[in-house]
Amino acid sequence: MSSLTEKDRPIVQLLLNTGTCPRCILRFCRVGSQTLYRHPYRDLMKDLEEFLKNNQGKEDRDCFDVVDPPSKRVRLEHTEGPDDPNHNGALHQIPLVKDENTAVENLAVKVCNVCLGILQDFCETDFVKRVCQKVSSANYQFTSFVFSVSLPPQLSVRERAAWLLVKQEMGNLGLSLSKDDIVQLKEAYNLFEVSVVFAHPETDEECHFLATACPDCFKPAKNKQSVFTRMAVLKALEKIKEEDFLKHFSCPPSSPKNFCDVLEIQCNNGAIFVAGRYNKYSRNLPQTPWIIDGERKLDSSVEELISEHLMAEFKADSFNFSSSGREDVDVRTLGNGRPFAIELVNPRRIHFTAEEMKGLQQTINNSSDKIQVRDLQLVTREAIGRMKEGEEEKTKTYSALIWIDKAIQKEDLAFLDDIKELKLDQKTPLRVLHRRPLAVRCRIIHTMKSEYIDEHHFRLHLKTQAGTYIKEFVHGDFGRTKPNIGSLLNRTADILELDVESVDIDWPPTLDD
Repeated sequence: MSSLTEKDRPIVQLLLNTGTCPRCILRFCRVGSQTLYRHPYRDLMKDLEEFLKNNQGKEDRDCFDVVDPPSKRVRLEHTEGPDDPNHNGALHQIPLVKDENTAVENLAVKVCNVCLGILQDFCETDFVKRVCQKVSSANYQFTSFVFSVSLPPQLSVRERAAWLLVKQEMGNLGLSLSKDDIVQLKEAYNLFEVSVVFAHPETDEECHFLATACPDCFKPAKNKQSVFTRMAVLKALEKIKEEDFLKHFSCPPSSPKNFCDVLEIQCNNGAIFVAGRYNKYSRNLPQTPWIIDGERKLDSSVEELISEHLMAEFKADSFNFSSSGREDVDVRTLGNGRPFAIELVNPRRIHFTAEEMKGLQQTINNSSDKIQVRDLQLVTREAIGRMKEGEEEKTKTYSALIWIDKAIQKEDLAFLDDIKELKLDQKTPLRVLHRRPLAVRCRIIHTMKSEYIDEHHFRLHLKTQAGTYIKEFVHGDFGRTKPNIGSLLNRTADILELDVESVDIDWPPTLDD
């Protein structure tokens, strides 16, 4: 075991005799290399035995400061628990290896008193195979992994107790061991990049004394079943004094009877992002589901017509839809369409060729005459930011069919074509006041071009700043938008139809048909 030095000998002797497993001993010996942790459990036990048997070699003398090992025979008291009438809150001395010739393999294999067995059975080949079978049966496609382990919070309490024990022993030898020197259990437990949730019911109540000592660290949360979360326990352990800790918890930690339970092995894939542009041809279709007071008003929406096919093909759990602005339910989106992006959460399938994406686009387009999509493609999370960049600076082009109460002639509209960079003050429209804060927003109408139809109707083509409320610019919203078409023409005006003709943002990239 070349990673261990003579300085580690007292730690190895101490922890082996308190019921600590080889991998946890490596953690306390500050062994950071993953290679050793991957050795089989029995090999590690044998290596530790050999380490304790062998005398310090010349190479060690040349490379490391020599510290004499503790006495081969140390007469010590039996280990007391916090409930023992003789328990006085001090660190308990425990029997070390009485003779270096004692065979470590003769020690009974017990559940580790620090990791509760997580670095024992759950680092062996059989459990790795179990994890692999879970991943295989989940039928995911993946190119990289994310590994997460959910550990019982009482592990932090037991690790603190073991550290205090080792800290005292090292102090007696003129050495030191900081909490930060210990290799974290999650770093040692690096099996496979999936989520493994552990629990240890036998020791669940070991954290409870911390709630009395540090009550401000344990506050109920709506989404947490217990206040004893790992972060809360760690916070309390940072606050509690060592002498108070030792009054309530035995050092070394007692050896449990049972290994940890594996509550769950979860497979999760990183999100996949799909972008494109959509056209909406219906005047009775909302962009997102239209639900008021829990009641659905219309059968479908743009996001649903697109996402239902993506969800099926990517085999995702859920999705999040976003777009560059939105149109009202009665407004069409024409021209080159409106940019959109969909985040597909935990997809099973992630690899699609350009031809497959083109086929998926065709499937969406053939499923409904209300929408069409184009430029459907896989993008990165970072690329989606371009859709939102310059939200206020980009321009949009509209076509509005307008009704006028008093008769007009073509020449009455001519002056509108000459207006450039018209500044508006738009107070939050009454129709959106229930979901938008009350404010006055300055918006710009860059250009207008009128198209006379008859005495009471004309079409107006507008190029505007993004975020301009076009309907309110036409009818004035009871004077909340100034100026407006009605005030400019000195007539009552209303809008009959509105179309978005272009959203001027160069994203996502245009694809060949």
